Amino acid sequence: MKYSIIVATYNRADEIRELLDSALQLEFDPTKFELIIVDDGSTDNTFEIVQEYQDKVPFSLKYIVQNHEGPGSARNRGMQEAQGEYFLFVDSDVILPSQWLKKIDEYLQINPVDAFGGPDTDHPSFPPLLKAINYAMTSFIGTAGTRGSRRSLQKKFYPRSFNMGISRKVWKSIGGMSSLRHGQDMDYSARIYEHGFRVGLIADAYVYHKRRTSWKKFFKQIFNWGVARINLWKRHKSMLKWIHLIPASFVLLVFVTAIVSIFFWWGKFFLYFLLLLILFILSVAMIESFFRYHSVKISIMSVLAIFIQISAYGLGTLTGFFQILTGKKEAQGFVKNYYR
Repeated sequence: MKYSIIVATYNRADEIRELLDSALQLEFDPTKFELIIVDDGSTDNTFEIVQEYQDKVPFSLKYIVQNHEGPGSARNRGMQEAQGEYFLFVDSDVILPSQWLKKIDEYLQINPVDAFGGPDTDHPSFPPLLKAINYAMTSFIGTAGTRGSRRSLQKKFYPRSFNMGISRKVWKSIGGMSSLRHGQDMDYSARIYEHGFRVGLIADAYVYHKRRTSWKKFFKQIFNWGVARINLWKRHKSMLKWIHLIPASFVLLVFVTAIVSIFFWWGKFFLYFLLLLILFILSVAMIESFFRYHSVKISIMSVLAIFIQISAYGLGTLTGFFQILTGKKEAQGFVKNYYR
């Protein structure tokens, strides 16, 4: 057994079906990989769906249930049960391209790194909302190339759990993931670097990633990522760079400029300049999105996605800072009804 694909899931029954269907199409020897689904206490019909596939799949399919302890705990349980030489993590809202595992295997034969990851993108069948969110999450304007692009303002590539792999050697050396609700995969990547392991980006081994399916869920997710950045900074000082502070700086700048413009006549000039700058950035995003998708609707929705992304991440970062400054050991974002 060379690869163990580990999926942590919670109330994502429909997505699990799509993931399993895509795993059936993988162009790879089914005797050389296994798929481990760790159910973190779902209350939907995830179990019944997995049962349907037990006799369909040519590879080993394991289903493990645990109490609702979080994604980090679920992935740790998967690693404990894994038989493979490498552990591959994907999210339950992912669809695997047929060549995904083949690309990983080809890369590792030439570059035997200890940890690795690939980018995420949208599937042609995704609706406009998901394509707009994908643009925000993968464009240079939205994330500065930090999610698996060769063009990135971040010197180091930090694999994330939507498409991440480690060798068994890494697990035996540093153990499992932390209890962080958000950012535990980034924390794991930081620990991998700190222990001197080699990390690689496999740009061709992308996955189709659904992410959130409404604007409200998207805002909550990105807000929590902003909060998580502060928790990561507390654990690893190297995890907070100037690029991570751009959204928070943007939110503060807009707020301060708006207040100043109320009390001082000259403040309005700064406000108008800032609004023109924002309009320019959003216009570039709209044009870039249109050339990617050739859709006016998606390009307009991409502008909203970029605005939500930057604002939510900035607000989350500022909220995390405030909570830590007021004495909290760990900053916290949305918890209750997070997936609703």
